[in-house]
Amino acid sequence: MPLVIVALAVVLLVLLMTRLKLNGFVALLLVSALVGLWAVATGNLTYDGKSAGLEAIPSLIEDGLGDQLSSTLIVIGLGAMIGRVLGDAGAAQRIALSLTRAFGERGVQWAMIVTSVIIGGTMFYEVAFIIIVPVAFTLVRTTGKRLMWVALPMSITLSTMHSFLPPHPGPTAVAGLYNASIGTTLLLGLLIALPAGALIAMVWPRLPFVRRMNPSIPSGLVSDKEFTEDEMPSLALSVVIAMIPVVLIAGGAVYDLAAPGGGALASVITFIGEPTVALLISLVIATWALGPRLGHSLTEVASSMGGGAKAMAMIILVVGAGGAFKEVLTAAGVGDYIADLTSGWAVNPLVLAWLIAVILRIALGSATVAVSTAAGIAAPLVAAGGVSPELAVLATACGSIAFSHVNDPGFWLFKEYFNLDVTDAIKARTTYTTVLAVLGLGGVLLLSLVVPA
Repeated sequence: MPLVIVALAVVLLVLLMTRLKLNGFVALLLVSALVGLWAVATGNLTYDGKSAGLEAIPSLIEDGLGDQLSSTLIVIGLGAMIGRVLGDAGAAQRIALSLTRAFGERGVQWAMIVTSVIIGGTMFYEVAFIIIVPVAFTLVRTTGKRLMWVALPMSITLSTMHSFLPPHPGPTAVAGLYNASIGTTLLLGLLIALPAGALIAMVWPRLPFVRRMNPSIPSGLVSDKEFTEDEMPSLALSVVIAMIPVVLIAGGAVYDLAAPGGGALASVITFIGEPTVALLISLVIATWALGPRLGHSLTEVASSMGGGAKAMAMIILVVGAGGAFKEVLTAAGVGDYIADLTSGWAVNPLVLAWLIAVILRIALGSATVAVSTAAGIAAPLVAAGGVSPELAVLATACGSIAFSHVNDPGFWLFKEYFNLDVTDAIKARTTYTTVLAVLGLGGVLLLSLVVPA
């Protein structure tokens, strides 16, 4: 029954937004409340580990929205400001033109893939997304290519990096549960992630149902001005400003992997490497380097920041509401139901871990919940031997990327930035994440033939 309710909730949400054209933020809150009502009526709703009634539904929605925004609001807001400052100063156009010269207009997709591998290798999907997307938007404008042709390979590659590779949160958390080597997991993950991600990134924009999508760039997220050669900052300055958050965040992650432990230096590096701090430092530097240093007033830079923030308002609300939907589903016991349902299955541990993560991902939307719950169920089987713990990490993590849809906050980030309606977002993102998960499992099973347990 819980899975039927999840399916009905998803269908209702899609109908509200496609047929009735209801605002995504309102639709998500409404469906979240209805799921909460069902959970109360059936006695399945819990809050703080205790059985709860109607009074808990608003608190759950607020908690879910707050938890989601606590991890994404600052990142999305600062990232949008940096992107707009880069755009209004001509730095995004400089980088886009340089990529076009290096790869050619015909190679613009490979430019996005390579850029996404470099930047997304150690950064969260959301953080890397908002750093790269201004360049993608500028490439669309300067080359005349369709938005999905240029930007979809970026999103696919970032999803791949985020799903397969430590130090991203899913693989890293599961590695601890399975007692797997982070370094070995990273190496094996690269063997699967690079070919699988590149294949899907090049194929998906060419599929007929994707080619029929032709959304416009959302207003306010990129400068509309065409800069002359003299007006743009140098390529070196543009790249340095864009790469500062990458270097800070990646540096913190690499240091933590190479030299884990305490101490004053570790604390400083960890602090600076936090995405919120790294992006704030980057914005301060960008404000000076692309403002007064180039002859622009601070008022002009502040106007750019404000424009970027205003354009993000509805996106932030929708992403937050996606977190509320996920929270109510979790409190309704959907995750526990799936854990009980699958705990006794006699299946290859690699396939079992992947399958449980997929089911949880479909039901709850949260990749973090899916991967941690699936790992908890499969951990005894992995510990008993028979499979490589590193491959078990990859199987679990890649399962958690499958079927991204309306209960996944990342889905709404993708939808809003690419200016898609819900139906087209499902066609594009849900399909590519599912195929990516299937290819990932196939790669894991192939490696299991040669990688010892």
